[in-house]
Amino acid sequence: MKKLLIIALMLTGMTSFAQDDVEVKGNKVTMKETAPVWQGCEDSADKKACFNKMLSKHIKENIKYSKNEKGEYIRGKATVSMEVNEEGKVVVNSVESKSPVLKKEAQRLMESIPPMTPGKLGGKAKAIKYTIPLTF
Repeated sequence: MKKLLIIALMLTGMTSFAQDDVEVKGNKVTMKETAPVWQGCEDSADKKACFNKMLSKHIKENIKYSKNEKGEYIRGKATVSMEVNEEGKVVVNSVESKSPVLKKEAQRLMESIPPMTPGKLGGKAKAIKYTIPLTF
């Protein structure tokens, strides 16, 4: 009877410490990574497509095209390296562009992204990195 009680307690302890999104098969451990979820995409069937759609919408609605001293729009490209941190906030790591004006606008645009549900790895919040090319 004591052995049965000990075995039951051990099994209960093992299941209570199991992590979500972690699978163990033999000596192979697989952890599932989930991407950040944009506000309003929580109930979407395809969260990745919804994320891309909302990001495009955010860029279209918030981008500001700068003009040079002649009154012409400044054209060019910028590449933004950013991450959605463990708290769901966007942190811009770097911006590459030949134009300092476009660099500044790309950083402002990405930092204005609203907070979202953070990405996860093995059921725990994790920063997820992105590289986004922008054409002005």
